[in-house]
Amino acid sequence: MKILVLYHSKGGNTKKLAEAVAEGVNRVAGAEAVMKKTDQVEKADFESASGIIAGSPVYFGVMAAELKKVFDDFISVRRKMEGKVGAAFATSGDPTGGKETTMMSIIQVMMIYGMIIVGDPMSATGHYGTACAGTPDAAALENAGKLGQRVAETAQKLGI
Repeated sequence: MKILVLYHSKGGNTKKLAEAVAEGVNRVAGAEAVMKKTDQVEKADFESASGIIAGSPVYFGVMAAELKKVFDDFISVRRKMEGKVGAAFATSGDPTGGKETTMMSIIQVMMIYGMIIVGDPMSATGHYGTACAGTPDAAALENAGKLGQRVAETAQKLGI
């Protein structure tokens, strides 16, 4: 079972969080994280994934244009994504910098793709997904791993 960890990162913070998400996916027996930057992902990555965990820096309170473009460009596989697991993560330069609205913009697209959305587990923050301001600290990296693990476990439970 493959879980796509899709992200856009300019400064490297979102990539660091994506790596921790992928580590969490890989903790689940039978699950494999496939990390792809927005400029590397292909439609086949969407189709072969049992779930997608997408991350973005905050740009004006929503996901980066590069991530939105992937979802726009891959609309032809939308029906094939129905019933797969989706989750989001975000980074910002400010503690109040729009991380939740950014995750919600990702979640909205995933819902339109027909995906089953999960947030991070209660053992993390129990909210929309994983997020941090600036460089991810140990707690943010731990929560990111928990999110990745939750998505992989959910996909397994659903038999995707």
